[in-house]
Amino acid sequence: MKQYLMAVYDLESETPPSAEVIEQIYRDVDVFNDELQKAGAWVFAGGLHPASTATVVTVKEGDVLVTDGPFAESKEQIGGFWVIEAADLDAALEWAAKGAAACRGAVEVRPFQEEPDA
Repeated sequence: MKQYLMAVYDLESETPPSAEVIEQIYRDVDVFNDELQKAGAWVFAGGLHPASTATVVTVKEGDVLVTDGPFAESKEQIGGFWVIEAADLDAALEWAAKGAAACRGAVEVRPFQEEPDA
């Protein structure tokens, strides 16, 4: 089985949903997470604090530079993610559609690079 990252994107510039909608999203995501786990597709998942809490670390010519804020200046930022195992991209996309419905956000699917044979 291949592993895939399913990244959830938030539009942080939009008005946040009401507390009732957020609570329903959490319940729907919990149901989705349970479905992933029961199917054996679950590897790991997590929600993230807003991009404004990010810290970026870069190294240039041996000097370490630490800056506040997200790396990419964009209105779309990663709000959370799942790492899943799926037989192929089509299966991962089916899971992503369920995840997008649960969290009411766009979900980007990307396969992990495979380890080179030693």
